[in-house]
Amino acid sequence: MTLKIGILVSGRGTNLEAIIESYKNNELGEVEISVVISNKLNTSAIEKAKEHNIDTLIIEQKKNNNSELYDEILYKSLVNKGVTKENGLIVLAGFMKILSPWFIEQFKNRIINIHPSILPSFTGLKAQKQAIECGVKVSGCTVHFVTADLDSGPIILQESVKIKESDTIETLSKKILVEEHKIYSKAIMLFAKKKLRIKGKKVMIIDNN
Repeated sequence: MTLKIGILVSGRGTNLEAIIESYKNNELGEVEISVVISNKLNTSAIEKAKEHNIDTLIIEQKKNNNSELYDEILYKSLVNKGVTKENGLIVLAGFMKILSPWFIEQFKNRIINIHPSILPSFTGLKAQKQAIECGVKVSGCTVHFVTADLDSGPIILQESVKIKESDTIETLSKKILVEEHKIYSKAIMLFAKKKLRIKGKKVMIIDNN
């Protein structure tokens, strides 16, 4: 069965672009990117998806919008595109909205996110800034399943980068982004090939060729 992927975006779409490249090169397994959805108008990510003839939707999230109502609309839109809890995967690629517990439960263990730190360190916003200010020598990125607890779901893959004395938030962010582009596609491929097993808080990677 083909895995139907829905990618949620809010901004530039650099991770989206890397995922699409892997998709076009048949590196993700038996998958279809069914839709790219943005919660903001005029995002570069949506334009990049359109360039590759991928279906797009804009479901604008305005200030003071009811979050649960928004998530119901988002859920129905994904299902209408064939992304279901039976054969779908939700990929958060710079999606700047916290999903409701209700939405997460509808796609339990079928939503993944990438975070620019070695979790559980530096959760939330501005992780690169947190790393620089704390003076750590190593940071990186983490792909994890999404749960109701922010940036706390079972970890799928991680990659590290060294932090130099001369690094700034901007230079560290660029180094981490390079690794994000590699491991996010790999995580999607592992999911598509059914090589991931969640056991408690741990993700086991099954190597059955």
